[in-house]
Amino acid sequence: MSDESTAIDAKNDAMASTISTRALLRVAPVRNLMLSSILTSSGVMLQATVLGKQVYDITGRELDIGLLGLAEFLPAALLVLVTGSVADRFDRKVIGALAVGGEALCSLALMLYALSDPTAVWPLFLIAVLFGVSRAFAAPSVRSIPPMVAPEGALPRTIALYSATWTSAAIVGPAIGGFLYAVEPALAYGVSALMVGGGMTFLLAIRFVNRPPGGEPLEESKRVTLHSALEGLRFIRRTPILLAAISLDLFAVLFGGAVALLPAIAEERLGVGDVAYGWLRAAPGIGAALMALVLASRPVTRRVGPKLLFVVTLFGLATIVLGVTTSYVLAFASLVILAGADMVSVYIRGTLVPLVTPDDKRGRVMAVENVFIGASNELGAFESGVAAQAFGTQAAVIGGGVATVGIVALYSVSFPSLRRVDRFEDLEVPDVRR
Repeated sequence: MSDESTAIDAKNDAMASTISTRALLRVAPVRNLMLSSILTSSGVMLQATVLGKQVYDITGRELDIGLLGLAEFLPAALLVLVTGSVADRFDRKVIGALAVGGEALCSLALMLYALSDPTAVWPLFLIAVLFGVSRAFAAPSVRSIPPMVAPEGALPRTIALYSATWTSAAIVGPAIGGFLYAVEPALAYGVSALMVGGGMTFLLAIRFVNRPPGGEPLEESKRVTLHSALEGLRFIRRTPILLAAISLDLFAVLFGGAVALLPAIAEERLGVGDVAYGWLRAAPGIGAALMALVLASRPVTRRVGPKLLFVVTLFGLATIVLGVTTSYVLAFASLVILAGADMVSVYIRGTLVPLVTPDDKRGRVMAVENVFIGASNELGAFESGVAAQAFGTQAAVIGGGVATVGIVALYSVSFPSLRRVDRFEDLEVPDVRR
């Protein structure tokens, strides 16, 4: 690398570091995005906490927790070609707001059903599918917005702050959810609907301040064809670093989806009630939030690839501890640690994807990534539920952690380009004309 290039890199690093979190929040579009994210995510987390517990309380089967995850995942997988193209063709803010509004309506539907003192779970699964459809459209649109509101040189810090809102929500939502569920499930769903509705309001208030270069403007895409809809998949396939980062998260969390089994873990292995379960569900949010604060002040800038592999390994090891222990304190601590490690992984992937993806393809790439993320979370919940039903909760959790560590070892050998990534600035955007 030449001295001139080194000087330019140093200048860019200095420029980015001068933009503090406080200054970033004074930028109205960024602030509105963060407020929308924390309200929407808090409502969604609250709902997820209550819904999983209600399903388990009605049936007492771990498999039904897994089926709930599958119901939420399938819409994203089946609609991936549609949702990405919609995000790239139309106003992402409007599409995102409409989809978030659909999520709020699902919360209201859950509230109405909860008021009927339910004894059947199939209506809950039906509403979960409708919620999955709304989220399938919301994810690629909303997650494509940060690069369109971030000031110059502040995208990594904006991503870190955006992640911090989600992790804060992962504390607030479950903690409130466990308490409200003990009082009245319908009340919990009602509060969720209010939060998500508030998030929609702030989303509509966002004003885009820039459109990153790379690719043609969105409005020039006159028609959608199967070839154009599949561009997100093709782009990821021909970008090894992107494929490696996204698929690593898929397989690691797919096998390490122990959080979905927390209702069973809390009751069978730890012997705690609804409120303690709520805080146990909030523990990952606490760990992720603490790590998000660290990342917001000290973003990952060097040895990006090795750090990604390390934190995913740590995630797997903490999952094993969760499966082994019968101590509430140790279980809580292991959840904090595994979520903190996952937060670093989310941050690295969340920064890497928009940096190497042209704006005109970002919606379609985000839609595919959303399927990968959904697979690692909701499909991971399904896998964990099936494994727990077949082999027991403890064996399912421990086996998932071991599989996660094995996946990291495999990726460190199979994707040397990921292992060698030092700085985000070293990544190159592939030729979009190919």
